[in-house]
Amino acid sequence: MTKLKLGTFTDHKPIKVMVELPAPLHRDLVAYAEVLARETGQPVTEPAKLIAPMVQRFIATDRAFAKARRAIR
Repeated sequence: MTKLKLGTFTDHKPIKVMVELPAPLHRDLVAYAEVLARETGQPVTEPAKLIAPMVQRFIATDRAFAKARRAIR
């Protein structure tokens, strides 16, 4: 079993944002969605739906950001 940084996630009310992705990044998102589906036993998620949880995970684990955020408060 692969240890992915992203696990199952709940679908919250979305805010629409338009973003352009390089083709290689989109291919990686498609591949990630397929691996995630295999690992979790859930159907393949649309790759675009992975972006928000990935960014959330990145922000949550960025120690420098957390430190800077605490300093602002």
